[in-house]
Amino acid sequence: MTEETNVLIHWKGLRSEEDIHNHLANRCRHIAAEFPETNHYELRIEPNRREIQCHGHVNGKRTRIAAHTESLPTARQAADSVLDKLERELRREHDKRIFSRRRRAQKDQLKRVP
Repeated sequence: MTEETNVLIHWKGLRSEEDIHNHLANRCRHIAAEFPETNHYELRIEPNRREIQCHGHVNGKRTRIAAHTESLPTARQAADSVLDKLERELRREHDKRIFSRRRRAQKDQLKRVP
């Protein structure tokens, strides 16, 4: 992968916690290594009354995915939940692209056989 993965984590109304920030950045880079078509990860963590909510976006080549969670007690739990959702969506989109090509190729082969 020639491009560096861009990871932005915004702490709105909360103090930035260095260990959580590093954990989330490492998770984003790990996901990016699995899905090289992605290059931009953005998380926004903010309070919602007494709980935490998190919004996440992933952009890349032919990829735009968003997810959010709310009502979780800690910033780490909220952000991990968003990253889990984003990873599931990336897997689903990735598999859809790969397997749709394979199905199309198999369908074409069946038509060619006399």
